[in-house]
Amino acid sequence: MSSSISHAQATTPLTKLILLALVWLPIFGIISAIVLLWNSYVTWVDLALLLTFFTLCGYGITLGYHRMLTHKSFQAHPWLKTFLLICGSMAMQGPALHWAATHTQHHANSDEEEDPHSPLKSLWHAHAGWILDNFQPDIQRYAPALLKDPIIVAINNTWWLWVFAGLLIPAAIGGLTAGFFGQSMLLGAFGGLVWGGFVRLFLNQHITWSVNSICHTFGKRSFETTDASRNNWLFGLLAMGEGWHNNHHAFPRSARHGMHWTQPDSSAWLIWIFEKLGLVRDVVLISPQRI
Repeated sequence: MSSSISHAQATTPLTKLILLALVWLPIFGIISAIVLLWNSYVTWVDLALLLTFFTLCGYGITLGYHRMLTHKSFQAHPWLKTFLLICGSMAMQGPALHWAATHTQHHANSDEEEDPHSPLKSLWHAHAGWILDNFQPDIQRYAPALLKDPIIVAINNTWWLWVFAGLLIPAAIGGLTAGFFGQSMLLGAFGGLVWGGFVRLFLNQHITWSVNSICHTFGKRSFETTDASRNNWLFGLLAMGEGWHNNHHAFPRSARHGMHWTQPDSSAWLIWIFEKLGLVRDVVLISPQRI
């Protein structure tokens, strides 16, 4: 049974508002950033906020939503699990349960009709078109075990709180530091919101979406899988190791996507560090004989 919702359900006022915000806020951020750059209203704090929140939200997706939650590649200490899921929520890519169920369905039906973001429909559909169609996964079917975890459920149910926090925190920091650069608090807050919020959203979202589209279309295949997944060096870097997508589809539970020293995987490096610190355990790795 398809887990897609009807067109009537997809066009409710709240759904329209959410989809408009998801698509247009990051684009508004890019336009605003260009205006701020043109008028030299950009400070090193703005750029630091961009880098910091891009990194936090990026690893929130790759480590929290993807490798930990969806594929159970490792078990995290409760406070680290909470932190990673909050960072993933701030990326505004959907609540944790929604994201995990969607990705599980993708792996179960990769590049087939039931794949939520199959590139066989179109490159645009695989990238973002499926989101605009308001695809809704069957969480009870694809992520039933996650519904029993109180930490996951609590963060999932307060998703919008963390989305707003991911916008308000950089705005507050920008406003509080504005005086050091001779700016008004309002201008500083706007700069923090634009760079640490909207521009960061644009980059995080399109890099993640490119793994679904570009990495199922362009790149090299190291393993024979039943789908069209590819290893893409550019997105191996930009997506913090997620771009080694053919490797991932060959070994979905592996905590390491970069299978060779020429395939940098910063998410796997962080998992290794967390394991040494005693913050994660039960890390799933593939033996060299299978690679």
